[in-house]
Amino acid sequence: MDFLPIFIDIKGKLCLVVGGGEVAARKASLLLKAGGHVRVVSPDLCPSLKSELDRGLIEQEAREYAVDDLNDCHLVIASTDNPAINRQIYEQASRLRIPVNVVDQPELCTFIVPSIIDRSPVVAAVSTGGASPILARLIRTRLETLIPAGYGHLAALALRFRDSVKERFDKPSDRRRFWEKVLEGGVAERVFAGHMREAETAMEQALAESGQTQSVGEVYLVGGGPGDPDLLTFRALRLMQQADVVVHDRLVAKPILELTRRDAERIYVGKERDRHSMRQEEINRLLVRLAKAGKRVVRLKGGDPFIFGRGGEEIDTLSAEGVPFQVIPAITAASGCAAYAGIPLTHREYAQSVTFVTGHLKDGTMNLNWNQLAQPNQTVVFYMGLLGLPVICRELVKHGVSPEMPVALIQQGTTENQRVFTGTLSDIESIVEREKPKPPTLIIVGHVVELQEKLSWYKVPDKEE
Repeated sequence: MDFLPIFIDIKGKLCLVVGGGEVAARKASLLLKAGGHVRVVSPDLCPSLKSELDRGLIEQEAREYAVDDLNDCHLVIASTDNPAINRQIYEQASRLRIPVNVVDQPELCTFIVPSIIDRSPVVAAVSTGGASPILARLIRTRLETLIPAGYGHLAALALRFRDSVKERFDKPSDRRRFWEKVLEGGVAERVFAGHMREAETAMEQALAESGQTQSVGEVYLVGGGPGDPDLLTFRALRLMQQADVVVHDRLVAKPILELTRRDAERIYVGKERDRHSMRQEEINRLLVRLAKAGKRVVRLKGGDPFIFGRGGEEIDTLSAEGVPFQVIPAITAASGCAAYAGIPLTHREYAQSVTFVTGHLKDGTMNLNWNQLAQPNQTVVFYMGLLGLPVICRELVKHGVSPEMPVALIQQGTTENQRVFTGTLSDIESIVEREKPKPPTLIIVGHVVELQEKLSWYKVPDKEE
């Protein structure tokens, strides 16, 4: 290691910043966050430092640096545009054994300021030893996606229970196992969801049980989005990677399923037309049974769980059975597929509203409000409507929509298999007959489809030979 990574307590201690520019302001802000008493030596201050001075957050010596400024200092940061002054500060502070940092000059530093992930009281720091601050920032950004903001609250909760856990477990190994279970399980997820009271109750229950009985697990109703793994939310990805069991649908894209924990049990409950691997009522009971066995269960659905995903039915059962659950929304197929196809669902000149409906046939018919769907200046999106496309076209025209109304079909939108077909209500059926799109295919009806060719931006990756 080029530097020993340590954390310094500067609360209430004098910290000197030499320089009054924006870089100095950023360093002063960090010192203030850590509770330091910040003194800035500079004839002039940038607007942000001037604002902090006016609010009494810092103090200023409006002059050039002098060696006496180091008196009683615990830490020094130099950020002037004068290389000679910066070196002088470094040499004088080093002789006095005061930690000193000259910004962007690693050779003139006895400490460096890393890229910081602040989840106080949890703080993580990333450094490249001054070799590449940009790389450190990129690594920090990557870690930000893996460390939820709630980790600070989780650490605070752990601190409150620390003494109780020490009293309950005599052996350090037992304490370690307890904390590993708690900090990776339902207690942590309740904290991340903002349910602090539930988290404390779960913590107390875990302490009381402490391995004597099997506690209830939790169900995470996770939206997998339209297919592109990059569109998953941070929370969805985190829960997918810690679940014991993954209960998944047919519409979940394979690359998304592969992001679940490798050793998790996977249970397929997909539904296809006239062929259900498991009825909805059976799925509901399965989720309850798994959770009551102490499992962390991800119920992974394509799209968003609450938009034609029957998520409401599942959590209704979970709630009635007293099973804890969370709902993690996702980009629904209408939004994701339309965006990747270059079709804005609303546009001031074409459509002022958008309606989502299911095009699923039941006994060869669709029980829809066709008068409402035929209103002008709107976009209508049909989920699961490929088989019922003839009915959709016929009924819309019958209720007053022009046969020349633009229509788009988007097959497996946002994925490498995306295909987009455009036409009108009068000819889209012949296009389907010729191109033979496969489910899942989304149908968009409205004048916004006219923009597709102009606004299309997503290019399907070339397939390897």
